[in-house]
Amino acid sequence: MKKLFVALLFATCLCQNLYSQKYKPVIEPFPGMVKADSRLILKTGYLVVPENRNKPTGRKVKVPFLFVRRPDQDARKNITLYTTGGPGYSTTANIYSISYNSGWLAYGGFIAFDQRGTKRAKPCLDCMEVASAIKRSYREGKNRDSLVSAAVKQCRTNFVQQGIDLSAYNTIESAEDINDLRLALNIDSLNLVGISYSGGLMLTVARNHPEGVRTLILNSPLPGYVNFEEHALFNINEALEQVFRNCEADSADTKYKNLRSDFHQYFASITGKKFTLAYQEKDSSKSIRISYTKNELLDAVINRMNSSQVNTVPGVMIDLIAGRRDKYVREVLDGYFAGDTHISLGMRYSVYCSEQIDYADPLLGKQQDQVLPWLAGYPFNNVNHAICSCWQVKPEPAIAKQPVYSSVPALISAGDIDPDCRPFYNRLIKRSMPNSQLLIIHNKGHAPGFSVDGTDYVNLFLANPYKPLASQSKNLIVE
Repeated sequence: MKKLFVALLFATCLCQNLYSQKYKPVIEPFPGMVKADSRLILKTGYLVVPENRNKPTGRKVKVPFLFVRRPDQDARKNITLYTTGGPGYSTTANIYSISYNSGWLAYGGFIAFDQRGTKRAKPCLDCMEVASAIKRSYREGKNRDSLVSAAVKQCRTNFVQQGIDLSAYNTIESAEDINDLRLALNIDSLNLVGISYSGGLMLTVARNHPEGVRTLILNSPLPGYVNFEEHALFNINEALEQVFRNCEADSADTKYKNLRSDFHQYFASITGKKFTLAYQEKDSSKSIRISYTKNELLDAVINRMNSSQVNTVPGVMIDLIAGRRDKYVREVLDGYFAGDTHISLGMRYSVYCSEQIDYADPLLGKQQDQVLPWLAGYPFNNVNHAICSCWQVKPEPAIAKQPVYSSVPALISAGDIDPDCRPFYNRLIKRSMPNSQLLIIHNKGHAPGFSVDGTDYVNLFLANPYKPLASQSKNLIVE
């Protein structure tokens, strides 16, 4: 046990000192990124750092950020830094204007920071070939996995030919980006805000650079040290169980009486079966015959496991079991044919493959199918072992899979119907962070936020991060 502790301590020190004094972060201007109230002090730019910090004189990456504050707010203290989830999504690309009383300015200066490899970053690891392959699989009735694998290989080839080191787009490098930005802007310490994947990213910053972190504010965080692929179907099933319990609590409505057993029986019975319907693409005058499976039907259910749509889930289940499927399948297909233009899949592949897939046991993943036959075979993620075999990046160091032991105060938010980042993960974070507090919010899905029935718990937390919070709502449990 003592040897293990020493090894972990050494690994942490290594992460903190590995890149010190080998390079100097540079800030370059990025004019016109966002509009802001003229009274605000706004700085927009690129953080320029080595792509691979083990090769400090090699290729550089440029990562966009914006830093905004009111004139009376300190430029070095009480600064909040936010990075969106994913991985693979841009933070700044979704911010168009900033008002004088905007959002996080209530707590001090605010930084929105992108992940390397996403939109606006240089390079940007877009893989548009993949969306085209998925659409082609539906249009032509061809094997989706084969077409996607070919597209992933082509995308990787394009990046490698440009000299891009795909293994350098990972959580540890992104954590160093955040700390380098802090140093380049001469900021004492940060309140780090993360959502989903970026919650795990912020935990990595706290592990590797505790001196630069004042607090953590984590919205449905996915800690990098869990093996998501081994739990994903269990996560979905737990969220479904909450829906079924809600139905049972509504004893006045008998149509939900046997919903759990009916759902289990129906979806287990259609495993391996194919269905067809006529589908018309947007802006097309012709319809085509498309094949689909239970996966699209599960999409129709799971896509509604969010805070605004969860109350519709039981009705959708009843319709699907009764054979009223077409409108829901068309809705799912609309999403596939529209594609997700906001995500940079190459970045997502590099992070997910190096941190999750390389450490996940595919046999344990498969055992979920055996105990949850109604969910068996469901592709719960757009990154899998086959894709990572094509992408070929190095696994992150073993320290990335160790729990984060930290005394940094943290506020963690969880939704009890979240099908992805369950309260189970949040409790794991809390276990090794004694100054953390967990909000479990009833009937909320992924990224439920921190306001419950009119009370802003971020405001209460930041006023005194070490003071225990008390629930002021029947819909909230504070642990």
